[in-house]
Amino acid sequence: MTPFRSSTGLPESLAAFLCHLFPFVGGIIFLVIEKRSRFVLFHALQSVLLFGGLIVSHTVAGFIPILGIALAALLSIAGVLFWVALIIASLQSKWLKLPWIGDFAEKQIRNW
Repeated sequence: MTPFRSSTGLPESLAAFLCHLFPFVGGIIFLVIEKRSRFVLFHALQSVLLFGGLIVSHTVAGFIPILGIALAALLSIAGVLFWVALIIASLQSKWLKLPWIGDFAEKQIRNW
């Protein structure tokens, strides 16, 4: 049985993996080039939202004296944990929905 291929010609799980392997940027690329696979679009949008939010949060934490250092460290740990979990889920062809972000991403791709 051959895996379902996205409009890019890649197997869906590989395309979703690439969305997370290159956080934020990979998601943007696949949001632009993917035309058919809701699975890939979901992972791409979730990657953009999660890692874009982490980028903004890290930036804000940099302006907070003393507490900002601890907050940035926690954000980094959380980011790595989410990154690994999303990579594993995408390679296993799972729809791992993160709280809030996953629900929002799922609603958005329904209208795609």
